[in-house]
Amino acid sequence: MTDSTNLPTISEERLTIAMIAGEASGDILGAGLIRALRRRYPKARFVGIGGDEMVAEGFHSLVPMERLSVMGLVEVLGRIRELFRIRARVLDYFFTNRPDVVIGIDSPDFTLAIERRCREAGIPSAHYVSPSVWAWRQKRIFKIAKSVDLMLTLFPFEARFYEEHNVPVAFVGHPLADRIPMVPETGKAREQLGLDQDAPLLAVLPGSRGGEVERLGTLFLEACRWIQEKRPDIQLVIPCVNRDRERQVRALVDALDVKLPVTIVRGQSREVMAASDAVLLASGTATLEAMLLKKPMVVGYRLSNFSYKLLSRLVKVPHVALPNLLAKDALVPELLQDDATPEALGQAVLERMENQGERERLKQAFTELHASLRQNADERAAEAISRLLGRHG
Repeated sequence: MTDSTNLPTISEERLTIAMIAGEASGDILGAGLIRALRRRYPKARFVGIGGDEMVAEGFHSLVPMERLSVMGLVEVLGRIRELFRIRARVLDYFFTNRPDVVIGIDSPDFTLAIERRCREAGIPSAHYVSPSVWAWRQKRIFKIAKSVDLMLTLFPFEARFYEEHNVPVAFVGHPLADRIPMVPETGKAREQLGLDQDAPLLAVLPGSRGGEVERLGTLFLEACRWIQEKRPDIQLVIPCVNRDRERQVRALVDALDVKLPVTIVRGQSREVMAASDAVLLASGTATLEAMLLKKPMVVGYRLSNFSYKLLSRLVKVPHVALPNLLAKDALVPELLQDDATPEALGQAVLERMENQGERERLKQAFTELHASLRQNADERAAEAISRLLGRHG
């Protein structure tokens, strides 16, 4: 924790810290940042847009965060007028009641425009969680440079990208790396979930959104059937993020030609991965969690042919899975588009479940990556914001 004698000389009686979070993950990050900042500035006021986690820390939300939690182009277009009204209301409030700093947390399509307007008005701005500008649409960096005085990144390779473009940046580490133990408790997780302690277990995560499950659900289930033919003793467990995804997955299981014994769990995806011997999953944040839990994994993903061809031209990085991006190496197999067949996915899973030498190698590599991300992110982010306040105080 920072020595109080080194804190910027700011009158806490007037210190106001504005934050804008648009979804659940940002709400969790915001709550942790509020706790760390309040240790430095006990009398500070926190205001903007946040969810239940931030509100529980004394945050005042001008509108319910759920009004920003919009996914998908069609839904965004249907709500675009409301989103513009919310943005205008927030800006009007900030210009009337000027905060000492504005911090956008993820949700860049909404927050960066607010950050830019505030910065132009002389209010320092920061952004927490970098957009994937390092991977595609890299020219966005110029818009970001005009919008923020400071970028807070979760990964070191992101910080390097901003440094190369002369955008002030602080790598703070990833909060998940702080919260997930260095040594996973596999037996405890199996006990909590009521699963067999001895039988091999495959966690299957075809995605959290309906579209992902529609594209990948049957593919992953067919891969599971291929695996079970080779290993009849295997336990198959699918965690579903909510009731809708659970219904969707059950319908896909019921539609299979051959009955497949699958345990379906609502929520508890981290616990299911902790209980597993290996994970079959879609690309995304879940690959980071699997890595932090030291689990061998196989990443499979499919898009429409049009989307895949378009993204293939735009994406500027050699990997899609976060463990591979962090290691700059193909630690985990990525089977994408036409390469993602049930047999290929199944074969890759079995190889990683049964090759003990490969499992030990991955465990060591994942442990080193976990340590590199375990930076006490809340405190480091708060320290960076304190320095920004000091420069503008």
